[in-house]
Amino acid sequence: MTTSTPILDHKLLDRLRGAVRGDLVEPGDPDYDEARKVYNAMHDKRPAIVVQAVDAGDVIATVDFARDQGLTLAVRGGSHSVPGYGTCDGGVVLDLGRMRGIRVDPDARTAWVEGGCTWADVNHATHAFGLATTGGVVSTTGVGGLTTGGGMGYLARRCGLACDNLASVDLVTADGSFLTCTDEQHSDLLWAVRGGGGNFGVVTSFASRLHPIADILGGPTFYPLDADVIRRYRELVAESDERLGALLVVGLGPPVPFLPERWHGRPLCGVVACWTGPEAEDDRIRERLDALGPVVGRHLERMPYPVINTLFDDLVPAGLHHYWKGAFTQGLPDGVIDAFVEYGPTTPSIQSVTVVFPIDGACHRVRPEDTAFSYRDADFSIALSPTLTTREECDAHKGWVRAFHGALAPHSMEGGYVNFMDGDDQDRVGANYRGNLARLTAMKRHYDPGNLFHLNHNIAP
Repeated sequence: MTTSTPILDHKLLDRLRGAVRGDLVEPGDPDYDEARKVYNAMHDKRPAIVVQAVDAGDVIATVDFARDQGLTLAVRGGSHSVPGYGTCDGGVVLDLGRMRGIRVDPDARTAWVEGGCTWADVNHATHAFGLATTGGVVSTTGVGGLTTGGGMGYLARRCGLACDNLASVDLVTADGSFLTCTDEQHSDLLWAVRGGGGNFGVVTSFASRLHPIADILGGPTFYPLDADVIRRYRELVAESDERLGALLVVGLGPPVPFLPERWHGRPLCGVVACWTGPEAEDDRIRERLDALGPVVGRHLERMPYPVINTLFDDLVPAGLHHYWKGAFTQGLPDGVIDAFVEYGPTTPSIQSVTVVFPIDGACHRVRPEDTAFSYRDADFSIALSPTLTTREECDAHKGWVRAFHGALAPHSMEGGYVNFMDGDDQDRVGANYRGNLARLTAMKRHYDPGNLFHLNHNIAP
């Protein structure tokens, strides 16, 4: 699916070209089709220009250009935005993918990370010092989008959300200002970036706090899809040390060597564990997982922390077609478990995994008003996604995920995690930010009154 692409005035483009060190990619250039691609193949947009920035100066010049010309601006980091907010038709794409610098201070336990980095970049750099921080479950995910939305992952129970570990950010606002935001200066913007998404500007670098985590016990344990297994999982999380990260997955058995062939494509549930405690307690963790139900497959072993962040990479490469919905729950109510058991067997593909993230522990030690991410009373965050190889298949299964989400709704909280929302969830923005919405709206009105940064789960000024 394509649309006609406006051609920008060459004098204007020459002016922009003279202001940036990176590359400008236009329609008709040999690498245009590659430059406009995003992770979710549902979005086949044709921007008028893609700016491949290499530094903050390029970001400022591009923001000024888009604003002054009245053009739509899409900001792309890791390109994983499921609603496709990293691209647009006829506007400007600001691609941060070449801004991948990282500096680690092991004594201060801090990493300075440029806005185009992925979690693979961060994990590689920090692991050299025996350090880590919360960041996703797919290594190709961008640091920027995940962190500014809140940031869930294996380490959340022990270390908090990714946004909770932010010490500062460098931010380019809609008027082209470059601001370093800390708890001491421009603290309102640091507050907003901690969960408010891309509404307030372009983060060119993040300073994140690190934790002494090197090797872990990690990997999946699979069971037949059964309500009793999930209830025991619920008890496991409620009773376990915060050093145990334990994601629940519901879907169809993947064709992996540690799962017997008779379970390939059959309904399963699984727990992807990440134990950051001492190796001497590994056997106790295995016993706790054994007690959840009959184990039909397992790949649970000691590994460097960065490895666990890659386990789903091959399952969901770039170029598939995605449509998502999300929900928060307090506890894991029986009605939610019943919905997992009802909809799990009709999961449309092996890639369409329902994932449940525990967000208790350290996440609960932050007050709702302390960050833009307000759901500090939620215990779990649920991601639903039909993920298919073609647009037609994905469109055909949107009804499945909407019905699944509808079955969860009576047992869920009103809002959901913004990074699990699709483009048709804009009406949920108020519920997603709850009591923080008024403050966020006032800040949006101050820092971006023209709503230049509107390609996101938008907080309208």
